[in-house]
Amino acid sequence: MIKVYIKNNKIDIVGHANYADYGKDIVCASASAIVTTSVNMALRLNNKSLEYKGNNNKFTINILNSDDVTKEIINNMLSLLEDLAKTYEKNVKIIKEEELWN
Repeated sequence: MIKVYIKNNKIDIVGHANYADYGKDIVCASASAIVTTSVNMALRLNNKSLEYKGNNNKFTINILNSDDVTKEIINNMLSLLEDLAKTYEKNVKIIKEEELWN
């Protein structure tokens, strides 16, 4: 299961969807595309808006700038991930430990 932990200005995306075999998992591919596109757009518009790091099992986003554009991109990313979680309840879970933008 992919778990998306939201805490203050940090988002951790951990795990694998296990919807299908590795390399054929449309849920993992969807989550990866949503996150990668969002991070790339935020950094393209403001290269100091966030920091990220990732490996095979975890992707962390630290939000450094809470300007309107960065907020909109991150909120859109989370909305898309929430839609994915609703469609694939057994494969994606959103866990809000704290609200963003505190």
